[in-house]
Amino acid sequence: MTDTTQRATRATTDGKAYWKANIRLIIISLIIWALVSFGFGILLRPLLSGISVGGSDLGFWFAQQGSILVFLVLIFFYAWRMNRLDREHGVNEE
Repeated sequence: MTDTTQRATRATTDGKAYWKANIRLIIISLIIWALVSFGFGILLRPLLSGISVGGSDLGFWFAQQGSILVFLVLIFFYAWRMNRLDREHGVNEE
């Protein structure tokens, strides 16, 4: 196998690993967001109604504020993790 073929094979393998890690991170983030916004805010609201946060029940808080805050945290986590993933695979913008 020539050096060019080896580099092309390695780049293809690295590209697949990069996208696999990227898609995995996206799926995990979406699951967390759906669990917090739909699960805690809607489905589990009756179970969380006995816990008080800021004068209202925890289920209402998740529906109104918690899902937004978790979404913001997920955005910053995704950006941080993708920068790290980019550096690991040599495709960073710096």
